[in-house]
Amino acid sequence: MEDAMEPIAVVGLAGRLPGAPTIEAFWRNQRDGVESVSRFSTQQLADAGWPKEMVAHPDYVPAAAVIEDADHFDAEFFGYTEEQARISDPQQRIFAECVWHALEDTGHDPSRFDGAVGVYAGCFANKYLPLNLLANARFRGSLSAFSARPYNDKDFLATRAAYLCDLRGPAITVQSACSTSLVAIHLACQALLGHECDMALAGGVALPVPLIGGYPVVAGGIFARDGHCRPFDAASSGTVPGYGVTVVALRRLSDALADNDHIRALVLGSAVNNDGSAKFGFNAPSMQAQAEVIATAQAVAGVEPESIGYIEAHGTGTPLGDPIEVAGLTKAFNTSERGFCAIGSTKANIGHLDAAAGAAGFARAVLALEHGEIPPSINFDAPNPALLLDRTPFYVPTTARPWPRGATPRRAGVSAFAVGGTNAHLVIQEAPTPPAAEANARDRHLLVLSARSGKALADAATNLADRLDLPDDLDLADVAYTLQVGRRAFPLRRHLVCRDRAEATAALRALAQPGTVDTADDVKARQVVFMFPGSASHRPDAATAIYRSEPVFAQEVDRCAELARPLLGYDLRGLLLPSTWDGPRTGHDDPRGVPTAAFSLQWALARLWQSWGVHPAAMIGEGDGEYVAACLAGVVDLADALGITAVGAESRRHAGTGGVPDAHASRFAAEVARHELKPPQMPYISGATGTWITPQDATEPAHWARHLREPVPFVDGLRELAGDDGRILLEVGPGSTLTETVVRQETAKRLTALPSLTPADGSGSDLAALLDTVGTLWQSTVDIDWNTFRGGSLPRRVSLPGYPFQRSRYWIGPDSGSYAPLGLEEASWTSHS
Repeated sequence: MEDAMEPIAVVGLAGRLPGAPTIEAFWRNQRDGVESVSRFSTQQLADAGWPKEMVAHPDYVPAAAVIEDADHFDAEFFGYTEEQARISDPQQRIFAECVWHALEDTGHDPSRFDGAVGVYAGCFANKYLPLNLLANARFRGSLSAFSARPYNDKDFLATRAAYLCDLRGPAITVQSACSTSLVAIHLACQALLGHECDMALAGGVALPVPLIGGYPVVAGGIFARDGHCRPFDAASSGTVPGYGVTVVALRRLSDALADNDHIRALVLGSAVNNDGSAKFGFNAPSMQAQAEVIATAQAVAGVEPESIGYIEAHGTGTPLGDPIEVAGLTKAFNTSERGFCAIGSTKANIGHLDAAAGAAGFARAVLALEHGEIPPSINFDAPNPALLLDRTPFYVPTTARPWPRGATPRRAGVSAFAVGGTNAHLVIQEAPTPPAAEANARDRHLLVLSARSGKALADAATNLADRLDLPDDLDLADVAYTLQVGRRAFPLRRHLVCRDRAEATAALRALAQPGTVDTADDVKARQVVFMFPGSASHRPDAATAIYRSEPVFAQEVDRCAELARPLLGYDLRGLLLPSTWDGPRTGHDDPRGVPTAAFSLQWALARLWQSWGVHPAAMIGEGDGEYVAACLAGVVDLADALGITAVGAESRRHAGTGGVPDAHASRFAAEVARHELKPPQMPYISGATGTWITPQDATEPAHWARHLREPVPFVDGLRELAGDDGRILLEVGPGSTLTETVVRQETAKRLTALPSLTPADGSGSDLAALLDTVGTLWQSTVDIDWNTFRGGSLPRRVSLPGYPFQRSRYWIGPDSGSYAPLGLEEASWTSHS
């Protein structure tokens, strides 16, 4: 394949298709051979607006493959007013929702995606404007009539989705009748190969009006007399109308691999052509042109026809079209081998989706590759004799069957042919085997959920719980990462810290209970303030689990230990991590040891928070905790800060209830004076004054001595911090002593305080407490750098349930309540009655 084009990775799929509100339900129906064609009563059709004389006609077939609630839409989610939603073609509306779900399925939030995202798509003819809006007097007399075109015209399908989802790549509406959405996928692949965008969404939508209905059987038409589509069957008489939407997300393979995307399949090659005039008529298919487009796609892909195990055919089930299609495929394959390639068409299950048909067929083939299973072709009893099937490379599978790998990876072809002659064919291949998952150092994981409403949040929790309940090998670390980086963060947020899928499922179901999501106590933070508790907070093994699981924390602890070794004469990790430390356990009797170890832990924890994107707007320290603040503010460098901490500890050893003696304070000032002091680059509260540090005080050794000798109460600094709303005080150290102090202060009621690690009683897990605090900060709208938060692990993006849209009905109908009949002047639609 060195001479072929770079493969294009299918990294996302979304759809609302007949009998299937999600792409997962669509695959289950395909695998299980479900026909999703509905039959309607005369009353249902009359209520939908069909003329009674039409539905009562003997040649009217009351069947179609429809989708539920096609007139519903989550207007609030997309920022629509009620009037804007009501005047919008429902095709635009459900397409935008499907684009959003396809983006979510990629595990990428477009607002954080490093690259341009394009949209290539087309739709069925707009019926809503002429049949509904213009037949409504109130609409015609309103100002909305002057602004309705962008909400209805085909020209705005792709650009409307790009606007609503804030996508900056090319947004191009594609129209070629029945091949529209497969042509759109082809064009999206070309755009990616040409680096016009870095991700491309492609697909189509078809929603005729009325939203349920049947069809007249017209002589020479394409629709089936019995309401069943039977591709390649001897009893086939045509297709059935299908409604729905499908969107696929595509990336260059190299980019998808680099981002650990969930790759469902690969596009190896594609081609598009037109029949020209060498056929019976404009509506007729051309065997030669179909063969050429298939052979060209295979040549572009660089694959032999014998390596293709499945063809997702155009397969309309018409007596004329099916034999021509099989003949074209046989000519393109040009092989003497027989009966090795399965052939089928999703139209048997969901009808003909017109502009959306190609994308639906593409999705079926991708899912077959992904699951390693060839779905059955339903409504098939015996082959149409005109196919001469036993002389072709093809067979029609009537049951689902495993699709084993052979000498080559699994491969499939997908065709879409259109009235007017624009043909498209794609060659696709199973995804490469992902690298073996790395063991995650964390024994707990942080799941984050957000929505625009409490009901949506509860629905999201239920849907995720249902997904985690499925019996598969989905890794909770991958789930957590995908939720963190691959979902838009909405105002209403909740988080969970869980060990495994069972624990996560239980917590999610609890969150989904009515009344659980209460926004009354939600805090929206503007600033985070670091609080350093100093050496009084020290407890052995306070952060052993953090040291094992968080590389940044471990690196900073190690750095402090190496800098302090010449000063102390031993390794302070023996004090910090005694249960796991293999070296000599010394320093327990050294008054400098605990303060230096406590400084190192708090410094390392602060640097960990900063690496995760939590940057303090201000800081405060109790006792020698202020040295960490000063070091973080750039007043003193790390090695000097460790030295100052050690000397200060010796001075405090001689302190009694009356404070540090002047002689020791003088010695301390002299020690501080040995080091270069710089003006602070970050504000912090001085423990000597109880107010903001000044550049003069920060660089004056006498001020440091005053802080040692005559510190003001910690609560004085809290009062200073309480002067501004929207501050979250984060205790950067073990225990919760300072957090509890904040809670007890009446003057600090405007402040919210959080501990970083386990409460001082030692209960629970340090890692669980840390992750819970990360979640609480995110829940308070503090931005977290999730890519850094993942640490040294390489989690994968995985497919998870999309946003649970909260839809309401938005609909303007014709004043008469019914649609004008068409074609009833003739005695019959058929030539035989």
